[in-house]
Amino acid sequence: MRTTNMTRIASAAVVVALAAAGCGSKSTPAASGSSSSTGAASTSSSSAGASSSSSSSGAATANFNACMVTDTGGIDDRSFNASAWAGMQAAEKDGKAKVQYLQSTSENDYVPNITALEAKSCNLIVTVGGLMADATNAQAEAKTSQNFAIVDHGANSDKTNQPEPNVHGLQFNTAQGAFLAGYLAAGSSKSGVVATWGGLNIPPVTIYMDGFWEGVQYYNKAKGKSVKVLGWDETNPAGGSFSKSFTDTNQGKSLSDGFINQGADIIFPVAGGAGRGATASAKGGKAKVIWVDTDGCVSDADDCSVFLASVTKGIDTAVKKVVEDSAAGNFKGGTQDILDLSNGGTDLVYGKQLGSAVPSDLQSEIAALKGQITSGAIKINSPSQPK
Repeated sequence: MRTTNMTRIASAAVVVALAAAGCGSKSTPAASGSSSSTGAASTSSSSAGASSSSSSSGAATANFNACMVTDTGGIDDRSFNASAWAGMQAAEKDGKAKVQYLQSTSENDYVPNITALEAKSCNLIVTVGGLMADATNAQAEAKTSQNFAIVDHGANSDKTNQPEPNVHGLQFNTAQGAFLAGYLAAGSSKSGVVATWGGLNIPPVTIYMDGFWEGVQYYNKAKGKSVKVLGWDETNPAGGSFSKSFTDTNQGKSLSDGFINQGADIIFPVAGGAGRGATASAKGGKAKVIWVDTDGCVSDADDCSVFLASVTKGIDTAVKKVVEDSAAGNFKGGTQDILDLSNGGTDLVYGKQLGSAVPSDLQSEIAALKGQITSGAIKINSPSQPK
């Protein structure tokens, strides 16, 4: 077990019993961007600062219990947590599992939430996000009979290439989709200035920023242009811009306003719910936004008018598959899936309103780039790519 987690695990133990009591009393609507199998889910707050939900539908007779722990962005972050929950709900809708989640409000909730779900006889516990890697691996080492799956396995962990025997890892090479976004941004910018910023300086975030930056550089070289990227330089990561949160929309707006004031007319926020600070800044035609993780026009329809495109991350499909495989007795511990452009792990989708204005020749160039990346003709250099 990792020494970096010992203090957190020890301190968390005192609240485990209270966290275990936090499953199901009040009602809350299903996460935005997911298709709920019920009219409402049951929710309560635990003393560990987390909330929980269970879902009940025609799948109630399923014998497999799949449980999920969110990262700090919350279940309705319009990003990776909401996408993972949508995958869980899809597995329930298929009649393969009964699902529930516990919501983390801080990193201190990770271990208590995982432990609470272990006590509820969950056949599979899905943890969401690279920040949960250490807690997931430590709990997997401590309870080898419990099966886990983790979104962004390897990030923020010293066991990048080999999950624990009872952990199935899911990794996404979103640098590939973000490369296409960078090329799109450079080709669409009127000012010749684009920007990106992240929530935290961790691999699942910087992988997007690297790909975006490389896509702009590729465009500049191919076209003889000099489009500038604010907020990130893959060759000088120490100078990157981060909101230091996946929830602080005010800080996200402050960063975005600053970039717009410097001439940026396209912004690529990689920060979960905090990215809505960029959409607030972009309103009124001040800039366009390229969203991440989900199709922004679906998960955040209110802001569709500012979304030029989205770099999707196939979390919902991957989570649904790992739940249904596990329910069928095909859990693959000690292994990981690497998902990329070739298998639906990432992609670039154009905005439902602004996308139609992207010139057809630029769209054709991007389609060709996708094929070149998939074939290996274009190599992306981001050090945050899964191996």
